[in-house]
Parts: sequence; C-alpha cells; structure tokens
Amino acid sequence: MAAIKRMADGPVSFDGVGGETMEREGLKSLFPMRELSIMGVAEILPKGFHLIRRMRQTAKDIRRIHPDILVTVDAPAFCFGVIKRLGGFPVKKIHYVAPTVWAWRPKRAEKFALVFDHLMTLLPFEPPFFEKVGLKTTFVGHSVIEAGVEKADGIVFRAHHGIAQDVPLLCVLPGSRMGEVSRHLGPFGEAVARLHKEHPTLCIVMPTVPAIAEFVRSETRSWTLPVIIVENEPERFAAMAASNVALAASGTVALELAIARTPSVIAYRVHPLTHCIVKRLIRVQYANLVNLLLDRGVIPEFLQERCRAGLLAEAVNRLLVEEGARSAQVTAYDAAIEMLSAGGKTPSDEAAACVLGMIPNEPSNKRAL
Repeated sequence: MAAIKRMADGPVSFDGVGGETMEREGLKSLFPMRELSIMGVAEILPKGFHLIRRMRQTAKDIRRIHPDILVTVDAPAFCFGVIKRLGGFPVKKIHYVAPTVWAWRPKRAEKFALVFDHLMTLLPFEPPFFEKVGLKTTFVGHSVIEAGVEKADGIVFRAHHGIAQDVPLLCVLPGSRMGEVSRHLGPFGEAVARLHKEHPTLCIVMPTVPAIAEFVRSETRSWTLPVIIVENEPERFAAMAASNVALAASGTVALELAIARTPSVIAYRVHPLTHCIVKRLIRVQYANLVNLLLDRGVIPEFLQERCRAGLLAEAVNRLLVEEGARSAQVTAYDAAIEMLSAGGKTPSDEAAACVLGMIPNEPSNKRAL
C-alpha cells in the first residue's frame, strides 16, 4: 500500500478489510481483521454462518465503492466467497499470495484461473503451477525480506531486559492465532521445563500479538521459569536476534528466524479432525518454508503426534550445546533467503507495479482499491 501511494500518478484511496498496519496506510477496515484469523476445518465450521455474513457484507461494500481494482490477499476461502457473491460485477481482480497447490489440492490452480486476472506469488517455485492453466502470474518476492528483521539488535534487547550476553536465551513462538497457541503452549511448556533442568540459567522470551497477549501471560504463569513476553514487531524481531535458539510453530516465522540467523526447531499441531482430512491430501515432505525452498530437511520438524515435549526438548538441547548444528542451519539460511527476492526491486515495489499496471488507463483523479 505504501509503495502504491508512492508510485501512483495521483491520489489513492483504499477500502476493504485489513489489520492495524493497513489502517496506518489509510485503510478503514470494514470489520476487525481478527475475525478471519482462523485455520483448520474444525475451527472454521462453528463460525461458518458468521463468515458467510461477512462475505456478503464485503461484496456489498465492493459494489457500493466500485473500485478501479480488487486486490484479495491470502485467505482463499473467504476471498472466493466474496467473489462468488460479486457475480459478474465488472472489476479487475488480482490475488496476492498463492494457494499452496504444490502442497495439496492442485486443482485449485484451475479454480483461481477462472476468477482472477493476475496472481502475485511469494515463493519462486509457484508461478509454473498457475501459468500452465492460463493464469498470468508474477513472483514478486517474499515480504519478510523487507520487514526489518535484519535491523533488529539482539545486544540491546538483552541489555534492556537484563539478560547477560553469555546466558542461554530461548525464543518460544507458539503462533499468532488463539487456536495455534492453545495447542502449542502445552508441549512447548513441558519442553521448556525439561530444558530448564539441563540449563539452570536458561531464559525464555515469547513474542506474541496484543490480541492474545493476556491469554499467553495467564497460561505461562505456571511454567517453571519466568517468561519475558513482548508484543510489538520491533521487539519481536529483537527477541529473535538476541536468542541462541528458537522453538516455533510452523509458518512465516521460519523465514523471520532465518533472516535473524537464529537456529530453530519447528513444530505444529492442528485439530485432530483437520489433520485426519489434510494428511490424505498433502503432497510435500516438509512444512517448514526453509526446508521447502532448499528441498532438504535442514530445520528439524515435529508435526502433529511428533509435537511432544521430549522430542522438542532433545532437538532444542542439541542446538544449544552443539556449535556445528547451529552453524549448519545458519549456512542453509543464507541459501534460502537468497531465493526470496525477485531481483532488483523490493517485494512491495514489485507488487505495487503489478497492481498499478492493471488499473484501467482512463483519466481518473483518484485510484480506488
């Protein structure tokens, strides 16, 4: 959004659904973005009727505004629901963040080609999956490389929180959604307790988001050692940079840790019903994005039934005590990060150029998105 405003040939207005960062760029969200932060079949079903109402509301708002271009971001189920309710409404449609057709349900590529005019991808291996079904696709690069992770100062973070430079610091990242955090805090907490016995001076830092920070504080009060909880993005990145090792739920955080050069162990659990459905469809060997990019198991992964305290503690302990294990991960990080850039431009500039390039050329005093 910032790049679009900078690159456009006139004023730009934004309408739609988004979070706090988008609102700082000028978007007034139609409803709170957190309502869409749901993952998994079992988690979505109870909120189905409410989500359908939000789809109708969003489609109605698009018709009212009649924007120059419609940009949908991730959340394919919700975005498709909105587009379905738009019917034949005449607006150019571009989607940002490709569905993981390379991991499961490859037929979704054809579905996307039927309704979108353009697709922007974050990962370099994604365009061929969509181009072969006739959808114009551009790899714009991953936004994580310009999020500011590399600027974080771990030394300052430790000094601010009174943690000596030689004290082992473990960054625990259980997720950003309530469901994720609820499933991960149990095994993560047990793993921390085991590690505390091996490393009596161990310190724990847990980055989280404001919406669930109080829940995290409540749930970690019973842990065997105090937890430093940070809520804002700059401190989140500084906590990663300051840490010797991280224990994290799978997701974009894997790439943030790679940029911070923090060796990690990745774990993930979903609702058993969701797992029962998805495990039959998955077509890839890895969940971690670093492993996927490099096509080899560089980062230890502990998924579903393997997300157990004993296995997690053992893997984290190895990274804490073995310099060679840490160095191997950091070396692999460099290769993965290099693959996340589309070239000379930043991902935001590449994405902005795609969007602006699709807006009709008729004279207009204001570009609406």
